[in-house]
Amino acid sequence: MEVWEYGSVEVWECGGMAVWEKSYTSVPPYPHTSILPYFHTPPSLKMEYEAVIGLEVHTQLKTRSKIFCSCSTEFGAKPNHNTCPICQGMPGVLPVLNKQVVEFGIRTALAMNCTIADYSLFARKNYFYPDLPKAYQISQYELPLAQHGWIEIQVDGISKKIGVTRIHMEEDAGKSIHDENITGSKNYSFIDFNRCGVPLLEIVSEPDMRSPEEAREYLLKLKGILEYLEVSDCNMEEGSLRCDANISVRPKGSTKLGTKTEVKNMNSFKNVQKALEYEIARQIQILEEGGRIVQETRLWDVDQGVTRPMRSKEEAHDYRYFPEPDLVPLVIDKEWIEQIRKSLPELADARTARFISQYGIPEYDARVLTASKFVADYYENTVKLYPNPKVVSNWVMGDILRKLKEHEQADIRTCPITPQHLAGMLKLIEEGTISGKIAKVVFEDMYATGKMPEEIVKEKGLIQISDEKEVAAVVDRIIAANPETVAQYKAGKQKAFGFFVGEVMKATQGKANPQLVNKLLKEKLST
Repeated sequence: MEVWEYGSVEVWECGGMAVWEKSYTSVPPYPHTSILPYFHTPPSLKMEYEAVIGLEVHTQLKTRSKIFCSCSTEFGAKPNHNTCPICQGMPGVLPVLNKQVVEFGIRTALAMNCTIADYSLFARKNYFYPDLPKAYQISQYELPLAQHGWIEIQVDGISKKIGVTRIHMEEDAGKSIHDENITGSKNYSFIDFNRCGVPLLEIVSEPDMRSPEEAREYLLKLKGILEYLEVSDCNMEEGSLRCDANISVRPKGSTKLGTKTEVKNMNSFKNVQKALEYEIARQIQILEEGGRIVQETRLWDVDQGVTRPMRSKEEAHDYRYFPEPDLVPLVIDKEWIEQIRKSLPELADARTARFISQYGIPEYDARVLTASKFVADYYENTVKLYPNPKVVSNWVMGDILRKLKEHEQADIRTCPITPQHLAGMLKLIEEGTISGKIAKVVFEDMYATGKMPEEIVKEKGLIQISDEKEVAAVVDRIIAANPETVAQYKAGKQKAFGFFVGEVMKATQGKANPQLVNKLLKEKLST
């Protein structure tokens, strides 16, 4: 049982439920967001609420040049190196649309079951930001590239379709840098225009999600689709995938939407989930206390675990949209759409079904492995080298993904343990060269050094001891040294057997063949 204190209020978790002091008649504040998943029906609430969540995802497209000029989109380039008069908005220049951006947009829209518009327009979205030198952004407004799609997610084994309202293309803004470490003063900021004009897709969902868990699954599914299509690297640390969340709450059963707030620019799945949990609880608390939700844009404070007001929520008229006069309407040929449709790769759902039928692994395994294209590729490449699909599945879902998570290295493509490493180690286990216990040691060493398993086994002398005489000698010595434990085992204390196994493995530094150890111990302890 875990206990937290909020001022004079004590809250604790018991049996998966949140419990707090009976005398507390209102909803306590919840800076400790881990309690919030249990927050749906606390006993002190006047009514039960449900959340209404819609997400706006900006994804950077993996094109080599920007959306309206030939400048490079390379991440990490020297500040203001990848710029030109067009993306800096100099007078007299004209934008030219990058065809690959449109193609990537169509690929994404088709994979998300959208209808592609045969006629769409770019628009100017007017606002001033120090990192947007034109003081307007070229985006799409009333006539976007695609609309009316859906993505299917699964939460707790239940499938649900989440509507995709629209997908449109736009350019990114630059980046403001407020770093006093550069000048030693808070009075200076810097602007890097490299990101100005980098192509983005904005993918707007319907407000169909009812929990932070559904929002997280939607984001994971969306990221997976973009990876499979190879239209974005989805690197959240580099800002290639950013999420704004619109959240409101309403009495459960009501069809009327509550006043929403928007939480801006979250760049990790964990932050999105925690921000939603906090914001839902905050809104419920205000309503329970008779207050009113203010429509506004808020920021997620990662350090404090709270959302904070950023500005009042803008409406469309605040941006004074009007058609972009420097770009002609976009008319997309249906034949081109069909060509792109035919070129779409196998997506996650289809790959899941194939993994189940081709490799005979459980649906759960198949879904975990195919959630990311790169994890699925890793799995298939390993199975080609070591054709035991379930064993490979166990190691990839267990040790490989655990290791990546420990090192905050979510990209399996840069994992030091390649399919060749993993397959080589599994062959050593199968051949009896190393035990499963020793394999764990080899695994850690492979991750740390990148060496092949055969090299590690040879260097460290980790070859499994399968010589019966050698193991029997150790077993005899352990039994002779522990007569009291032998007596306990013979008196019926079965747990004592594990003690002997442990002592033999300890004496052989984990190198004794476990099956042989068990066999010899049973034989010698039964006499």
